[in-house]
Parts: sequence; C-alpha cells; structure tokens
Amino acid sequence: MKPRMGAVWTLVAFGAFCIVNAWSQEDLKAVSPDPFSAPQRPAAVFPHDTHNEKAKIDNCNQCHHVYADGKLVEDESSEDRRCSDCHGLDDAGRQPGLMKAFHLNCKGCHQEQNKGPVMCGECHVRR
Repeated sequence: MKPRMGAVWTLVAFGAFCIVNAWSQEDLKAVSPDPFSAPQRPAAVFPHDTHNEKAKIDNCNQCHHVYADGKLVEDESSEDRRCSDCHGLDDAGRQPGLMKAFHLNCKGCHQEQNKGPVMCGECHVRR
C-alpha cells in the first residue's frame, strides 16, 4: 500500500507543479522587438509585475521617464507610450537610441543596485 501512496503523491505533486508553471507563464512578457528590423538576439524576457514587486518599484516613472529640454521631469511618467515613441534606433544628440536606452535604463539600474541580470543571455533568453 505504501509504494502506491508514494506514486499517488508524486503524481499529485507533479500535477500541481505543472499547473503553477502554466499560470506563472501568463505574467511572462517580452520587450517588443518590433522597432528592430533584424534583431541579433531574442526579445528580452521581462515579467513586468513580478519584476516591480521584487525590486520594490512603486513609481512608474522610475523606469518610464520623461525628459523636457534635456532635464528629467520628476513627476511625469511615460507609461502610456512605447519607448520607441521617443527613442529612435540611433542616438539623436544627447538622447540615446532605443537599444542603448534599454541597456542604460535596465542594465544600468541592475549594476547600480548590484542586483539583477547584466549579461546578454540573462535577459535575451533563447527559447
């Protein structure tokens, strides 16, 4: 009887694991590669809500910034726009191009906080 119960509990645990993984995939998002015509790497995986909870980010403008006349506007947020609405593919004066903007914002924060991925393959995960 005991070996049979062990098998049953193993199947129950495996089933629960599969269900939890299926639900957790709903939050999984990727940064849109649309502006890039021929990306060299897959889109960066970015579970937005999970990331912000873990990083204790409450203010959207910590990432979704707004600049006016080259200066950061403290209480403004660009969360209703795509990064590519402001950042072109190439640098424009002091404004970084889109790829550089992503890397400065995301990787720069990770380096500053000494937390999170900084190597290419840690964000750009091949599936």
